[in-house]
Amino acid sequence: MKTQILIAIKIFSLLTILLGVAYPLVITGIAQLAFPEKANGSLIVQENKVVGSEWIGQKFDSVVYFSSRPSATDYSPMPSGGSNLGPTSSKLRQLVAERQAQFVEFNQLPDSEEVPSEMLLSSASGLDPHISPKAALMQVERIVRARQMDSSQKQQLLNLITELTEAPQFGLFGEERINVLNLNMKLDKIKNHDE
Repeated sequence: MKTQILIAIKIFSLLTILLGVAYPLVITGIAQLAFPEKANGSLIVQENKVVGSEWIGQKFDSVVYFSSRPSATDYSPMPSGGSNLGPTSSKLRQLVAERQAQFVEFNQLPDSEEVPSEMLLSSASGLDPHISPKAALMQVERIVRARQMDSSQKQQLLNLITELTEAPQFGLFGEERINVLNLNMKLDKIKNHDE
């Protein structure tokens, strides 16, 4: 009996060292060497200050910025997850109707306007940083009005949306998308030709 306990303790110790210490250190080292930016969270730095991560959505509710898609966790990465509301849920239907009305009102769109689904439903993680080009284009007029942009600035903004549109992953998975944080950061840099 003592021999079996001793063997179990040795195996447990060995596996703890191998899988709990050595393996994570090796994988972390490989990640740091192969792709350090991604291994460190794909942080976006502006003027020596971290303003966010390329892979974690943020809340933008100002009229001068593009809005992100809704988040069930209010964009907190710690309890990331979806709402777990299914298609038969009356609460989900109510949330979708409220978000539809808010998006239409916020962007001063016609009531009959079809809002892209990502602006009505939160993602599975609650942290998706992307919206569709259509959702971005639907917000352009609001931003142009709020920032008092002239026609050349508006054209720069439209060109920016085209430039930042990402293709489906590997050309197969997902749909075209735009990272909202990157878009809003570049939006702040649009200047008039006279400046």
